[in-house]
Amino acid sequence: MKKVYFKTFGCRTNQFDTQIMMSQLKEFTVTLNESESDIIVVNSCTVTNGADSSVRGYINSMSRKYPDKRVILAGCGSHSKGESLFESKKVFGVIGHSEKENINRILKQDSRFYQIGDLEHIDSTIVEEFIGKSRAFIKIQEGCNFRCSYCIIPSVRGNARSQREDLILSQISKLASNGFGEFILTGTNVGSYGRESGSSMAKLLKKISQIRGVRRIRIGSLEPIQIDDEFKEILTEPWMARHLHIALQHTSDKMLEVMNRRNSYHSDRELFEEIAQKGYAIGTDYIVGHPQESELEWSEAIKRVKDLPLTHIHAFSYSKRDGTPSALMREQVRGDIAKARHRELTDIVKGKNYIFREEHRENLEVLVESGKDGVYQGLDQYFNRINIKSDEELSSNWILINSMEVKDDRNWARV
Repeated sequence: MKKVYFKTFGCRTNQFDTQIMMSQLKEFTVTLNESESDIIVVNSCTVTNGADSSVRGYINSMSRKYPDKRVILAGCGSHSKGESLFESKKVFGVIGHSEKENINRILKQDSRFYQIGDLEHIDSTIVEEFIGKSRAFIKIQEGCNFRCSYCIIPSVRGNARSQREDLILSQISKLASNGFGEFILTGTNVGSYGRESGSSMAKLLKKISQIRGVRRIRIGSLEPIQIDDEFKEILTEPWMARHLHIALQHTSDKMLEVMNRRNSYHSDRELFEEIAQKGYAIGTDYIVGHPQESELEWSEAIKRVKDLPLTHIHAFSYSKRDGTPSALMREQVRGDIAKARHRELTDIVKGKNYIFREEHRENLEVLVESGKDGVYQGLDQYFNRINIKSDEELSSNWILINSMEVKDDRNWARV
């Protein structure tokens, strides 16, 4: 059988989508080595111009290095850049989100193909195994109804729609029976889950927790307005990972308005402090250098960041994205200024994370992901990475750490 290699860019949702495609390959073999593959499927990200550039760079390098291999474009980039890459013959084929469950049939085609599908589909595939993973990613919804001024994602993922609850629970049950204990709920806008059916994230989490074998549940990025009283009630449950990623995008109210966001700093701060008091690490997304981010707005924003109980950050410099309102805004921020602000922001949160790790040295529940030469890696309940030295095989095991050394970028322990 021909061998297929998957190269995944971008978010956890893309990682899940890759697993869906892998699970559908009945007449092909999945390989984790691109050099021995016959076909390379690129599951692309298009959230920024930089993401597009990374995907194009990879496709070009594969074409030069392996001219005889077929390169297939999938993912969000298929909707934004697929047509141009196909017409210029940079790729053999293009498949959209709704077509990934048909990948086995599509890859058997001898002629070039462009099958983009639609943006209303939601997958029905139940993934029973995650190749090369110790944690399981579960996509619970697709699309987004928010219209943030900088974001292209609703145009390439569609409006918010939820996966059927019975399919989610069935998938987790099968994965738990296969030995998975940690589950990460993903989606384009996971906090919108169940809105159209009268359900909610909290209701779903409670049902998941009752499945035999479920030990820890993590949640993808939530919006501040999606964390309601019902959700707060489950924060003390033992199966909840003690880390939440709550997307702020900025801490200047003017910039939040420019970005067409639905949150405000003062309510965000109250929320963060309430959650931090329950022993949680808190991460966020943050855009630096968005148009109209003056020195005044930045000074206010960075002061507010210092006041927030943040421990993790996914910060990136604004990248112009054609087709969004932000792309037409004036008062662009120079690249060198955005870079300096990005460094200032990440250094502050890095320091906050170090202090948090110093204060949380004991009772660390670590799921070991992988190891090499007696050094294993994993994540604790606070989403902090830890290296563990051991003479024993620890991969995919749960380890309780009560003594460790805090270093600059991660913790270290000996078992």
